[in-house]
Amino acid sequence: MKVTVIGTGYVGLVSGTCFAEIGHQVTCVDIDPAKIKMLEEGLCPIYEPGLTDILHRGTKSGRLKFSTSYESVGQAKAIFLAVGTPSLPDGQANLEYLNSAAVSVAKELSQGAVVVIKSTVPVGTSTKLRQLIAENTKEEFYLVNNPEFLKEGTAVEDFMRPDRVIIGYKEKAAADVMDELYSSLLRQGNPLYKMSNLSAEMSKYAANCFLATKISFINEVAKLCDSVGADIEEVRNGISSDKRIGGHFLYPGPGYGGSCFPKDVQALVFTAKENEQDFKIVRATEEVNNEQKTYMFQKMLKHFDGDLKGKKFAFWGVAFKANTDDVREAPAIYMARALVEAGATVNYFDPVAAENYSKTMKSFPETDGKLNSFPNKYDCLDNCDGLVTMTEWREFRNPDLKLVKEKLGKAVIFDARNLYDTQKVLCSGFDYYAIGKHVEQN
Repeated sequence: MKVTVIGTGYVGLVSGTCFAEIGHQVTCVDIDPAKIKMLEEGLCPIYEPGLTDILHRGTKSGRLKFSTSYESVGQAKAIFLAVGTPSLPDGQANLEYLNSAAVSVAKELSQGAVVVIKSTVPVGTSTKLRQLIAENTKEEFYLVNNPEFLKEGTAVEDFMRPDRVIIGYKEKAAADVMDELYSSLLRQGNPLYKMSNLSAEMSKYAANCFLATKISFINEVAKLCDSVGADIEEVRNGISSDKRIGGHFLYPGPGYGGSCFPKDVQALVFTAKENEQDFKIVRATEEVNNEQKTYMFQKMLKHFDGDLKGKKFAFWGVAFKANTDDVREAPAIYMARALVEAGATVNYFDPVAAENYSKTMKSFPETDGKLNSFPNKYDCLDNCDGLVTMTEWREFRNPDLKLVKEKLGKAVIFDARNLYDTQKVLCSGFDYYAIGKHVEQN
């Protein structure tokens, strides 16, 4: 099937390359000429395990092309809208880019084409977009919602082996096209759920907000463990073995970040408010997460008796999670700002996200000259007053603790990801702080 994907951001690029991988003829369109040139040269603008390999296979086979022109829309049976829907200051989703892309697509549509909303959009967007497209084309078309459920770091695997595919539709002909498009993925037993456009839109927000709530819940429990002396690792084992609860997204840490959870939580709260509902649980999820991002900072402040002036700390990891170069809403942003405000400086190392972090931190002039990037994790430690683990990269899980101690100016680890065995760290002569773990300092 001929497919056009509008937008080569995270969702659009992964979706487009994966559709090409399973045999479709795909053209990915973006208005940024520099990004298209980069992709045509075989360079991937984002870090995602496995993505570069299938990108190369797709372009080499001729099934995957890139363009700044909407011309391919006229030959496409399915056109995916995968542009960003960032948050506005009041929390609602900004649909400016989506609407603009929809108008451009409408002007090129062929008879019977299916326009697919892949972007995360507020409930009711499909109704408004259907009208907008109809105002800009004379051709008959269909509109489908096909929300994405890709996790950064495992997106290619998630696409190829989805927990489920959700199709929101009105006309059977549109659903038949989507059946054909996803047929090779569904043969392995992955379910495809068909529902109304409105239900599909709600399903995406409900899923992300529930997962965000699980993260905030376990972080709240971890903080209480710190207060009462329980150990969150033991508690987590005790509750996650219950099949009704499960273990996914129940890892305590510095809070969630990235492009999805923060904006989707805000958007659902806004939608509820528009409909005269107060989404108390989801609002609390965001409040807890905002506090969690600097929870370890409070422990650092207490360890140094409230005085961090002149101190220097080493961050291992600055991406919001492992296996991505995405630093959007990363806890490392908030931790660094809090430390700099308290008079400290920060060294940092991240396997892939350092450059993005450096660019992001330029938005905060107060951190200028206070943050220093290093090419490896051990040099980052030199004469620092403590190591802070901010991202759960695998290469941080089994460090040479003897070398870490030699490099640091003070033997203290602030483990915001609970990466290390408590007794092993303590026996190596460190002071050790974690999130909700029972630690009896030497």
